[in-house]
Amino acid sequence: MREIVHIQAGQCGNQIGAKFWEVISDEHGIDPSGNYVGDSDLQLERISVYYNEASSHKYVPRAILVDLEPGTMDSVRSGAFGHLFRPDNFIFGQSGAGNNWAKGHYTEGAELVDSVLDVVRKECENCDCLQGFQLTHSLGGGTGSGMGTLLISKVREEYPDRIMNTFSVVPSPKVSDTVVEPYNATLSIHQLVENTDETY
Repeated sequence: MREIVHIQAGQCGNQIGAKFWEVISDEHGIDPSGNYVGDSDLQLERISVYYNEASSHKYVPRAILVDLEPGTMDSVRSGAFGHLFRPDNFIFGQSGAGNNWAKGHYTEGAELVDSVLDVVRKECENCDCLQGFQLTHSLGGGTGSGMGTLLISKVREEYPDRIMNTFSVVPSPKVSDTVVEPYNATLSIHQLVENTDETY
């Protein structure tokens, strides 16, 4: 089967990612504790693209959740589908990136990136035929943009022949008034052009 490894970075990436897993679990007939409760063979046919089958026939998302502060992780973990994810795949720092791309890319994020790559490797080793990676993140904050693009370049280095897709939320002054968002986005887009195959 052609597996996809999903990475979600930063507050925005984790909130979008959490919703993604709710919807995809519903499509595949997976309940919040990872049990199959569907009624169609079609639901199980391609289930291994996004899920690993664990012991006792529970399905676990092939997802890696990354943030530089624990807040969003806690809300994902305590949400409806929080028990679906592997506890080892929550990787977070304590300091945050403070909407600063350089903190996410060069300092705080760089300190955490090796732990994330260890989990990425572990997920890839569990795949029969890895198709590629998908990342959900924003381009306006510090973690999703700075650390998200750092992750992309590191993963690309290690898996150069695999597809790299991102779902990137572009900042808008109508939604947020953080003054550094355009800078964070500009720095990120350069990285996306270099290291991704498709960006949505």
